[in-house]
Amino acid sequence: MSITLINVFTVAPENQQRLLDLLTRATDEFVCHAPGFLASTLHRSLDGTKVTMYAQWRSIEDYEAMRRDPGPLPLFQEALSFAKFDPGIYEIVRTFSAPE
Repeated sequence: MSITLINVFTVAPENQQRLLDLLTRATDEFVCHAPGFLASTLHRSLDGTKVTMYAQWRSIEDYEAMRRDPGPLPLFQEALSFAKFDPGIYEIVRTFSAPE
């Protein structure tokens, strides 16, 4: 069973792009190369106060192993120095699509 992370960060509008840049760098350089990583999508709120990352992993164990990797840790720590982090781990119940 794969897992989905929906992580919501709250930031001051002047820091939204800085957070997007840090998360992009962490994902490009480390996270997407981790065993078990499937996909992620980065979102920004139009009012500038939120950044949300939707990520899918093969298992909770794969995700936890990536979190123990020291490579992205400085980037995550920097992000948390100016953004509030509200994480969540979910399983997919159902996917809906527009009818054809």
